[in-house]
Amino acid sequence: MKPQMVVGDLLDQPVEVIVNSWNRNIIPWWLLLPQGVSAAIKKRGGTQPFQQLARLGPIPLGEARLTTAGRLPFKGIVHVAGINLFWFATEYSVTQSVRNAMREVERNGFRSVAFPLIGSGSGNRARDWSRACMLRAFDGLESDAEVLIVEYRPQRA
Repeated sequence: MKPQMVVGDLLDQPVEVIVNSWNRNIIPWWLLLPQGVSAAIKKRGGTQPFQQLARLGPIPLGEARLTTAGRLPFKGIVHVAGINLFWFATEYSVTQSVRNAMREVERNGFRSVAFPLIGSGSGNRARDWSRACMLRAFDGLESDAEVLIVEYRPQRA
């Protein structure tokens, strides 16, 4: 499958579900200072998705969990454990995150999904590295869902 690359804000994409590159869900969400996608979700969508996620317990590296989207206009948020306990993304964590997020998309019958660059930002990896790793992970997948990979660029005022 070949995802479409877009530049913009993940939260502004016309999709049914978005992916949030999260951590292993071991540290309580309210103790963390969210960054990147998670901070944007909390600011615009509220804390409900993170409260639901906390009730699901620790997430194995590369696994995915689905929550509601809070106040955001999506059918849900797929949270992936894209970084390890050292706050570092690996080829394994990114590849498994893509695969397991797509399993959630398929299992729930979503027709469209938008991914951030998993591993860049808090995962301490360059955008090019994350993009290449994600594209390799999508190579072996089959899905009828429309898939976007969103490279964040803030809108100018």
